[in-house]
Amino acid sequence: HFPSLDGRSLLLTPCLADTPAAQVLERAVLESRVREVEEENRQIRLQLSQSQGMRCPFHRSTLHHCHTEKCNLITVLHCRGTTSLTLMPVFLFFRRNPLHFHFITDTVANRILSSLFQSWMVPSVQVSFYDADELKSEVSWIPNKHYSGIYGLMKLTLTKALPSDLSKVIVLDTDITFATDIAELWGIFRKFTDKQVIGLVENQSDWYLGNLWKNHKPWPALGRGFNTGVILLYLERLRRIGWEQMWRLTAERELMSMLSTSLADQDIFNAFIKQNPVLVHQLPCFWNVQLSDHTRSEQCYTEVSDLKVIHWNSPKKLRVKNKHVEFFRNLYLTFLEYDGNLLRRELFGCPTQASPESVKLQKALEELDEDDQCYDFRRERLTVHRVHLYFLQYDYTPTEDNTDITLVAQLSMDRLQMLEAICKHWEGPISLALYMSDAEAQQFLRYAQASEVLKNRKNVGYHIVYKEGQFYPVNLVRNVALKNANTPYVFLTDVDFLPMYGLYDYLRKSVVQMDMAHTKKALVVPAFETLRYRLSFPKSKAELLSMLDMGTLYTFRYHVWPKGHAPTNYAKWRTATTPYKVEWEPDFEPYVVVRRECPEYDQRFVGFGWNKVSHIMELDAQEYDLMVLPNAFMIHMPHAPSFDISKFRSSSSYRNCLNTLKDEFHQDLSRKYGSAALKYLTAQRNI
Repeated sequence: HFPSLDGRSLLLTPCLADTPAAQVLERAVLESRVREVEEENRQIRLQLSQSQGMRCPFHRSTLHHCHTEKCNLITVLHCRGTTSLTLMPVFLFFRRNPLHFHFITDTVANRILSSLFQSWMVPSVQVSFYDADELKSEVSWIPNKHYSGIYGLMKLTLTKALPSDLSKVIVLDTDITFATDIAELWGIFRKFTDKQVIGLVENQSDWYLGNLWKNHKPWPALGRGFNTGVILLYLERLRRIGWEQMWRLTAERELMSMLSTSLADQDIFNAFIKQNPVLVHQLPCFWNVQLSDHTRSEQCYTEVSDLKVIHWNSPKKLRVKNKHVEFFRNLYLTFLEYDGNLLRRELFGCPTQASPESVKLQKALEELDEDDQCYDFRRERLTVHRVHLYFLQYDYTPTEDNTDITLVAQLSMDRLQMLEAICKHWEGPISLALYMSDAEAQQFLRYAQASEVLKNRKNVGYHIVYKEGQFYPVNLVRNVALKNANTPYVFLTDVDFLPMYGLYDYLRKSVVQMDMAHTKKALVVPAFETLRYRLSFPKSKAELLSMLDMGTLYTFRYHVWPKGHAPTNYAKWRTATTPYKVEWEPDFEPYVVVRRECPEYDQRFVGFGWNKVSHIMELDAQEYDLMVLPNAFMIHMPHAPSFDISKFRSSSSYRNCLNTLKDEFHQDLSRKYGSAALKYLTAQRNI
């Protein structure tokens, strides 16, 4: 059954459910449901804002009786690092309560999740982290055949890992999709008897019945056993009955005959429950609809409104076979692509303590003058964009000689086609920041997973900066890529350029020859361009010079913005065999190799204009020597003009504001570097 647009249920027969028309209808049904919940939330906020005295305190973890349960804190735990990010949008969409997320993670996942939550700034959400490495010794002695590895056993350690004053927690696998407010699940704690310590849904496969194949011998379980993808844990009571000792004794006893676990912690929980059935509270099966192969999951629901939690507990995940899997997939994807900026909403009627960052941001916003013609530019600089570091798997091993170089660039959806070519031209590590909406990030994920070139490159760090506001925050996005490079040196470039073949190795040798470790240098890679979409890429400097003479290639932007690269001195470069120094000139914006600790890009410059010029100016102010490399080059590939350059060309107010920002940048430079920076102001006035 699926809900119709007027709220009644609609039955799709099995033959119709697999048709394209039905899939379109499913998507429409989901979108309608999202709109309905948003309207319901709006009405609730309106009612709450009109009512007085309906506030209750912000409690640590227990549900207390007050005027409404809406304000009570709910604690949720995940044991599998960054994969839990797929759960966040749906939690935050349905919730009407403050939430406290507890994550058991490794160092990398901690960094990724911390960055995301700090930049997301969702009101009434707390986050705590626990080092998985400190807990591994508690469970590493247990042989485990499950694909989840050691993380699949971490739930056993929670009474020890979590704070002693935390009395209750909902524990969730990361391969689940919620279809309701998690407060409903939290409310079931009140139904526990005095002796019950754990809430679970019955296992929906025949695994623990032991009849799946000949000689199949599962761990002991009560009846069909229980699935541990969704758990209500009464920590206070578990500590009281000596849980740590009890699960260990259970595991040791069963491992003598079973030798290893097949389903990780689930086997041990079930063996424990078989011995202590009075301690378990069985949850209705719609709280964990299990989509692994050969399950009875369809008995848990007769229509969509019955669904509470969908559990993708097959190794096949979204590709699992199920009669309604297309609908479940659409539900999952609907929330993955949902605009996360909309989830920053306040919980009306619940008093919350604003974070210092929020207070500081609000104060800065209040100080802006809305009558200022450049208000939009200044407002953009204060926008806090959500950042998801390492969106895809990243694996980098540092080189022993400390000469490694990361290619650093930023891009948006319209430049995605450049990625494969760049990976073919540059074999070294890459740090890319991608400016995208939530939906575009999912499109990028599918693109990367389908690309043989990108799939095989694990030394590329993809960092998503989520879209917000009317400008392209180009320097903020660049800084995200720069700050997350993991090598001593960085090659600061744009994604429209293809490096010459072999540039990575050539630059590493140049770093040593130029003694970059002990001197302040910026190595300039001369830039060229082609107007042809199909180019036979030059394999050497000699071949490039020949193409330059034939008019197949040009020095970069010579016909529209010669000042940007003229100081490179292309005439000298043609015959140069050794690096040569050039002086800074106004509007010079070369692509350079510098130490990773170089100045960041100035984030006041958004959209088109002066975003790289200001950076090179600051390098010069810090007395970096600009050294042109004689045997390096890069070529700009043609593309349609960006939206921002169109705005710059068509809007006089845009250009006026850019000039205002330039003046303010010069003043800040003078304050920072004193009289040495006066030359930039003088040069600007002489233009």
